[in-house]
Amino acid sequence: MSSIPRRSSVPVLIGAIRVGGDAPVVVQSMTNTDTADAEGTAQQIKSLARAGSELVRLTVNTAEAAEAVPRIRERLDQMGVGVPLIGDFHFNGHKLLREHPACAEALAKYRINPGNVGRGSKRDPQFAEMIETACRYAKPVRIGVNWGSLDQELLTRLMDENSASSQPLSAQQIMRNAVVLSALESARRAEALGMPHDRIILSAKVSGVQDLIAIYGELAGRCDYPLHLGLTEAGMGSKGIVASTAGIAVLLQRGIGDTIRVSLTPEPGGDRAQEVIVAQEILQTMGLRSFLPLVTACPGCGRTTSTVFQELAQRIQTHIRHRMPQWRREYTGVEDMTVAVMGCVVNGPGESKHANIGISLPGTGERPVAPVYEDGEKTVTLKGDHIAEEFQDLLEQYVVRKFTRKEAASESAVA
Repeated sequence: MSSIPRRSSVPVLIGAIRVGGDAPVVVQSMTNTDTADAEGTAQQIKSLARAGSELVRLTVNTAEAAEAVPRIRERLDQMGVGVPLIGDFHFNGHKLLREHPACAEALAKYRINPGNVGRGSKRDPQFAEMIETACRYAKPVRIGVNWGSLDQELLTRLMDENSASSQPLSAQQIMRNAVVLSALESARRAEALGMPHDRIILSAKVSGVQDLIAIYGELAGRCDYPLHLGLTEAGMGSKGIVASTAGIAVLLQRGIGDTIRVSLTPEPGGDRAQEVIVAQEILQTMGLRSFLPLVTACPGCGRTTSTVFQELAQRIQTHIRHRMPQWRREYTGVEDMTVAVMGCVVNGPGESKHANIGISLPGTGERPVAPVYEDGEKTVTLKGDHIAEEFQDLLEQYVVRKFTRKEAASESAVA
């Protein structure tokens, strides 16, 4: 695993999940169902948890949604899905938590946005009521600032101070300062209201990569609360993936960040779990965590006009993701396995030898054979029309042969 030094933070317990301190960086996601649809929401949470989301946030915006939360928790427990649920509250969160105590109890954490808990004279007492509810039920909170809903009184104050300064800052710098101050001042107020220091997580969501890096760098230098990373409104498809990765990876490389979410806009009819997969791949490619075997595949060139290696790489990647839940239950260490699917003789054999198991398919004009390597040694040469099926079988056999079954590991430890 990576030797990237982690920033020191105070660990926070969310259900059974530990965030911060020396705990691994945690992956989380958020539903996009109508929370009032208890069954539909429970099924999406199950899908997100199966994909690897260790925390799942859901909107609690109406009385119907609040009433559904305990039913969702009960349904998940029936399905054997223990993932902690985070309630996302805005505007009326104080009222919903007060009027629906079963919701307050069922949630593992509350997300509070200090910019929209209330306006004017209502802001402070409504923020206080949410914190007091969290204290009553011993729930941690995420104080989540968003630049799209900044505390206008704070922003006005900073702008007035800046205009009177002999060296005024830019509007962008004022915005960044306002985000940082909103998070820190709200956290201090929460503690003054009785919230323990070790039940607070901070986030500061913006949609610009450089803003994200600057703001979290400032937060990390000024507090020891665990930090939740994510680029808000990152976008759709490759744009959202690239922007999120660019910002989150730089911060993680600096040791900043204790939990992450990749906020992707789903393609029409797309799978919400895509954001979980991207978050896992960020952490795994940086060497911070292992979630499933990595498949190395060449990009293709004029030597690889056949689409066989592309189709096989996709097939193996899909097979691994499908099989991983069962492999994880049955075998120790399988998530660290590496697989290579290469398309010609130039780098194919070498890459295959470096992987735990790899195959080098024939390129244009090469002999129609595909050598397979296991732990650096060639074990078999495949040929014919069923190379894909045969290699998939070899992969399954490799897992069984090379990784210790958890029952056997337990028996060995007892002995």
